[in-house]
Amino acid sequence: MSTIARNPQKIWRVIDLLKWGEQYFSDNNFDNPRKEIEILLQDVLECNRVDLYLRFEEPLGKNQLKILREWVQRRKNREPIQYITGNAGFYNLVLNVTPDVLIPRPESERLVEALLSTVDKDEKISILDIGTGSGCLALSIGKELPHASILGIDNSKKAISLSKLNAEMLEIGNVNFKEMDFLNNTLKEKFDIIISNPPYIPKEEMVSLMLEVKKFEPYSALTDSADGLTFYHKITEISQNIINANGWIFLEVGLGEHPNRAKQIFMNDKFKNVELIKDYNGDDRVLKVQVV
Repeated sequence: MSTIARNPQKIWRVIDLLKWGEQYFSDNNFDNPRKEIEILLQDVLECNRVDLYLRFEEPLGKNQLKILREWVQRRKNREPIQYITGNAGFYNLVLNVTPDVLIPRPESERLVEALLSTVDKDEKISILDIGTGSGCLALSIGKELPHASILGIDNSKKAISLSKLNAEMLEIGNVNFKEMDFLNNTLKEKFDIIISNPPYIPKEEMVSLMLEVKKFEPYSALTDSADGLTFYHKITEISQNIINANGWIFLEVGLGEHPNRAKQIFMNDKFKNVELIKDYNGDDRVLKVQVV
């Protein structure tokens, strides 16, 4: 692409780039080559997919081609498209994302749905989001529950800066963020609900992850460098100190044996109503627990 796109005599229309990009990504063994070029072009042109095809005769300017050329090269190297464009959609929000945070994923939306289906929308409740990253969980819940007070914590200063930026951009005022190492510090306040997508991939499974994930996403947001259960144990240990009686816990869980292993940690007299909730693929992905 770089040689062709730099040709000053060549006019590149949207339709030309769609055709070229589909072939290019196909040649580089991408599963959905048409979608790859569509997403990149949508961001360059700041439009949706329908508009992209309504504008298919439109030529791109030199600066637009320069950006697209750089983005295509980065994507060829398997960098996640969200890091390239700098944004990701999550539960009706569009968030800024950088390589300092985990990319928000559709399966994590089930955490939000599980929480929203459990609480009264008009109730004044306090919620703690552990390992907030981009702030996707805290902010999507904050928008849906305007009377709730939400705190997102993360041990990454860069993640907290980004989540604060997202809160300002989205104008969601009932969510605050604080830098904190949850495993090694004690929270002084109590909450009605804890929600978290903790690092749950066992260290031994990291080598088998797809290249986009293991090469580009933050290691500490993916794995606890142990068995993938560290955060679940920590939450059970301190739950009665930081969660009000009859409060709820919503945790994302992994695949395979991980959901049942995580569930077993909460099968004791400190908890009740322990259940696993499936995602839309039929996999157990949310652990819902109530504190006694």
